[in-house]
Formats: sequence, structure tokens, C-alpha cells
Amino acid sequence: MCIIGKNELVELIKSYKCLHPFDYSLLDGDGYVLTVKEERTLHYLEHQNLISNEVVFTPPSFVAHLTAKSKYGRMGLSFLNAAKVHSGFVGRLALELVNLSNERQPITIKRGDPLMHIEFMKREGEPSPYNGNYMFQYMSEDEIAEYIAILTREFKPLFPKETLLKVAKARVALAPSL
Repeated sequence: MCIIGKNELVELIKSYKCLHPFDYSLLDGDGYVLTVKEERTLHYLEHQNLISNEVVFTPPSFVAHLTAKSKYGRMGLSFLNAAKVHSGFVGRLALELVNLSNERQPITIKRGDPLMHIEFMKREGEPSPYNGNYMFQYMSEDEIAEYIAILTREFKPLFPKETLLKVAKARVALAPSL
């Protein structure tokens, strides 16, 4: 496994909409910085799930790794959930955060604030795409249709359309504001 460089990441984004919407200015080293969909304030010891503004698609031959921006770590914001995005996953990410500030002050993250680094790594071996309940989470019907078209066109043997439609209907989370 190796982290892909900026030029390959840009090509991946153009080919498969791995990050959408995409903002070239959010490329950071060999990765991209995800932003948040809506403003949230976390009070001391409060846990909240912040939703990424970007839809993330990790093609079957890749996995993605997440790390929080150090700016927020220095404030006392801690990232709780797993730091991996499975190959084949499509959806907005639920970023699980808790405020552990030594000053016990609230921390506000505004809509569009850069929050989390995401890096894509090439994986080896046979594809084993994600097939869990969080596929297509926090996506609109139009977004889902767009990604189903990409998946069935580019990775048809791995993603049968009938299966994707069932998964889309059974997804865990629907975004109230989409």
C-alpha cells in the first residue's frame, strides 16, 4: 500500500468524482482537506457527529485514511471514529468529535471550515468493496443516482445496479437539509 500523490489524486477525482464538490485549493500535500456541511458548536465534553460537505467515493482499488487538522487538536477537539474509509464506500462522512478542551470552552466549527485530512492509498489484492448500512449516507436522491451511474459504468461486476438501488433505499441516514 502507498499513498497516492497529488497528481494521481486529482486524476482520481476527475475520473470518478472521489470528492464532490472538489475545490483545488483544499489539496494539501498528498491529500485533501474535507470541510463540514453545517456550523456546529461543541461544548466541553460534548460529543457530536459533524457531516462532511464532500461526498467521498473510495474506488475499489483504494482505501482512504483520515486525520484531523492539528489546529483543532490544539484546541482540544478529539476525533473519535475509525480513521479509515473502506474501498467502494460512497457517502458523506460522519466525523465523530468530542470537545476535551483544557479551558472547558466551546469550540465552533463553521460551515466550510477545513477539518479533516483524507489521503487515498492503493490497496493490493482482489477488490472487496464496502457493503454496509452506511453506503450513500447523507446524500440526496440526485447524488445517489449520479454515483450509481458511475459505479455501474466503471465497476459493473462489483456493483450490480439492482443491489445498489436496494442499498440506497435501506441506507441508515438521510440528510434532512438535502
